[in-house]
Amino acid sequence: MKKPNILVFSGYGLNCEEETKFAFEKAGGAADIVHINDLIEGLVSIGNYQILAFPGGFAYGDDTGSGNAYANKLKNHLWKDIVKFISQGGLIIGICNGFQILVNLGLLPALNKKYGERQVALLHNSSARYIDRWVDLKVENKSPWLVGINKLSAPISHGEGRLYVSEEVLKQLKEKSLIALRYFKGEVCNYQNLESNPNGSIDNIAGLSDETGRILGLMPHPDRALFFTQLPNWPLLKEKLKREQKPLFPEGQGLQIFKNGVNYFANIKEGLSKNEIFSSLPVTNSH
Repeated sequence: MKKPNILVFSGYGLNCEEETKFAFEKAGGAADIVHINDLIEGLVSIGNYQILAFPGGFAYGDDTGSGNAYANKLKNHLWKDIVKFISQGGLIIGICNGFQILVNLGLLPALNKKYGERQVALLHNSSARYIDRWVDLKVENKSPWLVGINKLSAPISHGEGRLYVSEEVLKQLKEKSLIALRYFKGEVCNYQNLESNPNGSIDNIAGLSDETGRILGLMPHPDRALFFTQLPNWPLLKEKLKREQKPLFPEGQGLQIFKNGVNYFANIKEGLSKNEIFSSLPVTNSH
């Protein structure tokens, strides 16, 4: 199959471009790291890509709020291109700072497809501290990005990840099934004796999608959970699997998200329906 082209945004403090590019290429895609100024100057076109990825980092130093300044630059210079990209069926993912950018840009959750209208916020963690640790995640909706995944573990690395929404917006998120991921106390949290919700996010929400499911934002880093040996409890798991005479898992749980993005376009070319795409991959649980 022809590899889908992925545009990984960079510039002004985004600093996880290489990890994100590596993840997509390991998943079978063809990724380019592109500075936002090259897009604004017309040196590179968003229209040449099937997937847009906003990686983690600290764009503009988070000086005006995490993801806010970068979102404004996109809104002021590339908004028409982004709207056209969405209308033509492209996929978008925002990880950590990328999620903050998508929220400020109004691409998530985009209730009633009101793209460009900011409807939720990502505030300072309830601890008022930057947090770097692993979390367990439960998949809650049917986004193409999350096909075949029930739960997974991944690290977080943020100071402003506490999702805040009004009661009315939260009601709509639930009714429209736009809550993509929730924190829960799973294998890693139990292993490290950690609380499930690291930042005080309302309703334990760790990620959202839009109503099409094609836009996904999440605070945890699947790009840092690509290998089995990145899990904090991998030595214990290795010994457990060895004693049970089971093979080791060669890949981390986060890689499946990137594989899903790449495989989405292959499934479309094969003429599969939306429901068939959602059922085309085996279910992946946490190890």
